[in-house]
Amino acid sequence: MYEISSCTSCTTVIEGATTDTWELLLTPHASVNSKFKRFLDIVGSLVGLLILAILFVPIAIAIKIDSPGPIFFTQERYGLNGVPFRIRKFRSMVSDAEKLKSLVQNEVNGLIFKNKSDFRVTKIGRFLRSTSLDEIPQFWNVLVGEMSLVGTRPPTADEVVHYNQRHWQRLNVKPGLTGEWQVNGRSHIKDFEQVVDLDLQYQKKWYPMYDVLLIVKTFFMIIGRVGAF
Repeated sequence: MYEISSCTSCTTVIEGATTDTWELLLTPHASVNSKFKRFLDIVGSLVGLLILAILFVPIAIAIKIDSPGPIFFTQERYGLNGVPFRIRKFRSMVSDAEKLKSLVQNEVNGLIFKNKSDFRVTKIGRFLRSTSLDEIPQFWNVLVGEMSLVGTRPPTADEVVHYNQRHWQRLNVKPGLTGEWQVNGRSHIKDFEQVVDLDLQYQKKWYPMYDVLLIVKTFFMIIGRVGAF
């Protein structure tokens, strides 16, 4: 097991790893340097930000009416090679959700946290989650290159601090708004190791048009509200 700490250059250091392990853990996947993938990300993020501009006011009003607190939820996540960055989502929980987390039972095994009946989720929050509208502010992260349309789920600090070598390999790609996990089970998957399996499967199966296929699958899943908490 490797522990993380932030260095002066704001990258993530894995302490206790050998040189060979470093090369394995921090070797970017071929998708990272794909010009087609980056073009797809730019075009997709611009479309997503246009949707955000159209929907921002009604979503913001609904959030404020439903629950007091900020419109956005901001959190530090870890991306390619463990580099930290900040994401924003439309707030789908009560404003003091983090303080109440200890009162919620985790319904999945391993280094992710999910509860289908989480009492902290607001009424409008459930709608935003089921339609994935809470995620659309992250199109900005895609546009600036911190994320991709397709990749792995970006983990939090309290997750990556417990990562082993296998887990770190999932961060050889940029985190994505969607990916194998979202189109192959999403909330039905109850074990973090299954998520890792799917992330590594994506790296093995990837080719430029594969991202397009996953995006199309994601679209139909969102329309059908399949697998969303």
